[in-house]
Amino acid sequence: MSVRRRRLFNDILVNGGLLLLVLLWTVPTLGLFISSWRTRQDIQTSGWWTVFPHREWQTVATLDPKELGLDPDSVMQVEGAEGTFKELREGVTTSDGKQVIWVGNKRLGRIEVQDQVWTVTWDFTLDNYRQVLSGKDYVYKTTDGTEEVIPGDDMSGAFLNSLAVAIPATVIPILIAAFAAYAFAWMHFPGRRLFFILVIALLVVPLQIALVPILRDYSFLKLNGTFLGMWLAHTGFGLALATYLLYNYISTLPRETLESAFIDGASHFTVFTRLVLPLSVPALASFAIFQFLWVWNDYLVALIFLGGNPETKVVTQRLADIVGSRGNDWHLLTAGAFVSMILPLVVFFALQRYFVRGLMAGSVKG
Repeated sequence: MSVRRRRLFNDILVNGGLLLLVLLWTVPTLGLFISSWRTRQDIQTSGWWTVFPHREWQTVATLDPKELGLDPDSVMQVEGAEGTFKELREGVTTSDGKQVIWVGNKRLGRIEVQDQVWTVTWDFTLDNYRQVLSGKDYVYKTTDGTEEVIPGDDMSGAFLNSLAVAIPATVIPILIAAFAAYAFAWMHFPGRRLFFILVIALLVVPLQIALVPILRDYSFLKLNGTFLGMWLAHTGFGLALATYLLYNYISTLPRETLESAFIDGASHFTVFTRLVLPLSVPALASFAIFQFLWVWNDYLVALIFLGGNPETKVVTQRLADIVGSRGNDWHLLTAGAFVSMILPLVVFFALQRYFVRGLMAGSVKG
């Protein structure tokens, strides 16, 4: 095999494997997205894939066993199908591709003749999102015509609460970590190496072991149930990683540029604000994506420090409430999940051009 063919084979193998992984991750998400637009009845009676063209059994004729003189206790012949009551209950396929099935019991049952036809289920609705986002009562009509009044879930308040938590909890640690990373990279002070080792050591401390001590301190400081407590907690939990990532990037900035600024009389603060921050945008944006997603999708920290106050619940807590009270209502769960995904997707696609550059920060030296 020539070198060119070997490269082509390797490219096809690698790209094919990546495409397979993408499909494996995308298919469940696509199913949830489609389910969020389907009606409650459709979700309970058919799979999400029925929105695509598929063959399905449809009843073309309904027969009365009594009129046909059939005896359920013996072998029956009807519309080219032959079988016992048990076999007909499961469905018997005729020679022309139709299916004969007994529906009901022996005394009050009926016989349906079904044929396979191509069909799609495109009964989409906005009611799921209206019910999730609105606090108004929602009237649901069942198949038998009865009406059921269901209260709305009103996730709009939780959405705003998540914004109030996530934005400061993303900005504050980035600013503090940027100052710290610059100091570790370009300033000389006693104990610099020791302090940096301590920062790195904090990366291996599990978040869970810090919750109880912090909760005890918050109780003394009366910070439980406040957004300030959430900002401080997420800042503390994310500060070590932010400092480490930004240090790797800031330490690789051109030394000549910074030294020229120092020779011209610029202070460390001026160099940091005028040179380091603009040059560090890829690393800052990369960590901003991570931090925002962590805070937005956080449930444990919010549950511990915000508690069960309905006025301060975030999106993840409201979703947990829907799961707890309406675990069978997949049309609401899927709609609520995609409502919570909108803003993280916007943040990621807005900053994704910096993402790779930020992740590669400091990986190449020299």
